Amino acid sequence: MVKKKWSKGKAQDKLCQHLLLFDKATHNRVCKEVPNYKLITPAEVAKRLKIHSSLAKAALQGLLSKRLTKLVSNHKVEVSYTGNTMGGDALAAGENA
Repeated sequence: MVKKKWSKGKAQDKLCQHLLLFDKATHNRVCKEVPNYKLITPAEVAKRLKIHSSLAKAALQGLLSKRLTKLVSNHKVEVSYTGNTMGGDALAAGENA
């Protein structure tokens, strides 16, 4: 019989180093990258930018107020947004014309 070799245990993954507050670089990434996503949810933003979901929700509310995103679905469980095809300033100028 072959003697069983016991494993030394699995190495723990490093703790997630998600941001709790925006730094300038991350805030700029949110403003530039997130409106270009096809479907925007707080979970997707948190995963891609490595930030907490509460921070992602606040960022999406800010983008909505700047008219960089549009609200698609406001369900009690999940909120979905989509990016504007035009920027906020271009959209406002297009509505007035």
